[in-house]
Amino acid sequence: MKKTYKIEVSKKASKFILSQPKNQKERLLKAIYKLPEGEISPLKGYEPMQRIRVGDYRIIFEIDENQSLIRVLVIGNRGDIYKKI
Repeated sequence: MKKTYKIEVSKKASKFILSQPKNQKERLLKAIYKLPEGEISPLKGYEPMQRIRVGDYRIIFEIDENQSLIRVLVIGNRGDIYKKI
């Protein structure tokens, strides 16, 4: 049986989502609500953090298995996102 997770989106990430055009907003939200599925990669040097690619954007998140919680920390353009961590 598939494990379900509660999703918590940071203020910074939700602000980014709201600033996007409608179609991009839908793509980002669809990717977030499908987590932890997809092409997830761990962030080297930032061990609990992981990322998923959505077009030119990256969603940085953590999974807390004990609380069945996914925390979306930050979302941004591919080139800028790693400076925000």
